[in-house]
Amino acid sequence: MILASTPTHALPFAVVLAYAAWAWGQPRLSTGLSRWALLLVGLLHLTVLHRHFTAEPPTFGFALALSVTVWWVFCVFALETRLHTQAALRWTVAGLGAGAVLLAEQLPGTIHPHLSSPWLPLHWALGFAAYGLIAAAVAHAMWLQRTERRIRQGKADADGMPLLTLERMTFRFVGMGFVLLSATVLAGGVFSAGMETSLVWSHKTLFTLLSWVTMGVLLWGRWRWGWRGRLAVRTLYVAAGLLLLGYVGSRFVLEVLLQRLS
Repeated sequence: MILASTPTHALPFAVVLAYAAWAWGQPRLSTGLSRWALLLVGLLHLTVLHRHFTAEPPTFGFALALSVTVWWVFCVFALETRLHTQAALRWTVAGLGAGAVLLAEQLPGTIHPHLSSPWLPLHWALGFAAYGLIAAAVAHAMWLQRTERRIRQGKADADGMPLLTLERMTFRFVGMGFVLLSATVLAGGVFSAGMETSLVWSHKTLFTLLSWVTMGVLLWGRWRWGWRGRLAVRTLYVAAGLLLLGYVGSRFVLEVLLQRLS
């Protein structure tokens, strides 16, 4: 069941303030201080996640999965800022990070008193990484569309990211996310094989496999026929939407909607 209430902790609010302070102050900081600020925000968010996973009893749910995914996106953003300025995404990343942390505090998920298989942590870790990289690909695809619109309107892009470079980065994240998603599916199969029951064709399994197939088609089309532009971006959005429905969507229905109806 969902925990009805949780003790008030100052740490999540410190993370929210850190995200807001970093987003506001980043243009005013030197390169060295900006990197230290990124490191501090990432460590604070990671500390909140660690507290959730080491709580007694441990809990997990869709909000915590979103928080982990956003933390991965923030890490990708932090690494990229060493090469390219990303002012357009700064407030978006900060808002997502702060919102995900607060949501995980309010909806910590269901209780997991023990692990049903030693493969489960590996399955979760690979899944989180895949979610993060695919979310980063979606963020870059949205940025790509924004840049294309500005070019058509004859406006200079203040972010300084060349269009072709941004496109290559987007598909690199798609490729890395696809590899990790493939490993997640494989680990999930091993995890199910190690249990007494066979693989359960739940909503999570179905949507995850549909997302995996869609992403594979996208990469094949990119390699074979040079897919780009709206077709490629919309296919990526479909794949990411299916993946989101796979775990986060199904857990949201179970943890929030059905609980409210019961």
